[in-house]
Amino acid sequence: MPPRRIETGDGRAALAAVAAGDASRPATATAVRYLLQLLVEKAPGNSVEMRVPPFGAVQVIEGPRHTRGTPPNVVETDAATWIAVATGAESWTDAAASGRIVASGVRADLSALLPLRP
Repeated sequence: MPPRRIETGDGRAALAAVAAGDASRPATATAVRYLLQLLVEKAPGNSVEMRVPPFGAVQVIEGPRHTRGTPPNVVETDAATWIAVATGAESWTDAAASGRIVASGVRADLSALLPLRP
């Protein structure tokens, strides 16, 4: 069963709440999942797994499909970093250089897809 789609208004409200300092778990979870949803819409595919534990993981970018074990192209970060780079508050390069984004694989650089337009 596919995950429940987050409506634009709900996603934007969650992002506004997080930006205003409401770091509650429900607001953060909705903001993260909404931005992951936008990433999937912008770059559908199955060659890179984008993980933001514990809130979500999606597969994006066209290319070879991976179905078992750890995918060869993985990006992982925390919720605050994901929200910052996905909205343009921080650059992918800066977050990766500081070690807050861990990316492995030849397709794991998502900087060309960011920021998203929530």
